[in-house]
This record gives sequence, structure tokens and C-alpha cells, in this order.
Amino acid sequence: METKPPLPPFTAETAAQKVRMAEDAWNSRDPDRVVQVYTEHSRWRNRAEFPVGRQQIKEFLQRKWARELDYRLIKELWAFTDNRIAVRFAYEWHDDAGNWFRSYGNENWEFNEFGLMQRRFASINDLPITDNGRLFHWPLGRRPDDHAGLTDLGL
Repeated sequence: METKPPLPPFTAETAAQKVRMAEDAWNSRDPDRVVQVYTEHSRWRNRAEFPVGRQQIKEFLQRKWARELDYRLIKELWAFTDNRIAVRFAYEWHDDAGNWFRSYGNENWEFNEFGLMQRRFASINDLPITDNGRLFHWPLGRRPDDHAGLTDLGL
């Protein structure tokens, strides 16, 4: 069986590591990379979509990043327990007409004993912003280690 360390039960350090690893994967905007951390039959709720399994999750992510352009994400650990992690996040993106948005949300994650996410529940709200209102300016890809997080940005 494949494993994706760190494995539960989580500590504050390993939960924060898991959150940063997820942020890095999502900032790659590579659905093939992202789906590898989910179980084969992972169950999601994301807005009004309910994908089940890696293939449906991959298709969801392909649609998402075709629509949400220049996507940049910051995640922050909110709470954790043995095999669950709660995260808050914000990401900035624009549509094909050049309209910018900051999307805010919360996620609840549940992992199996091998460190693969088996359930993900996300609640997300979109806020239109101006180009001048953007806060996430790093080059596309991984957020630099010295870039401010959500708390430091007042988000």
C-alpha cells in the first residue's frame, strides 16, 4: 500500500507539514500530482460538486484550473486531531475576462492510516477584487518560504 507521510496520528508539527505539502501541490496546478495524495475512493464536497475517486477529482481539478487562471493559494492549519486536519485558506485568481477574485474557505480533511486523504469537505466564498487589491504576487508555483501567510496578511 502506498503511503504519503507524514502519517496520523498528527502532531502540531506534522499537521502543519501536511498542510504546507498540500498547498505546494495545489500551487503546482498539476491535477496528476494533486490526486496522488487522495485514496482511490476519496470523497469530496467542494462548493456544489461531490467528486468521488481520483479520476473524478482529477477531472474536477482540470476544470477548476482551466477556469481559475493565475491561481495562487495560501493554506493555514486551523486545528488537528489524530487523523483529521482543519484548514483555512485563501487563493487569488482571475477569469478569462481578466476579473480578479480572492476565494476564502475552510476545509476538513480525514486521512487513512497510510496518510492518504479519504474525505475532504470544502466551503468557499469568492470576493471580487481589483488588480490593485491583490496580495499574492509570487511567481506561479510554490509560495516562497519568506512570503507572508494568511494571519500575517490580515486575512
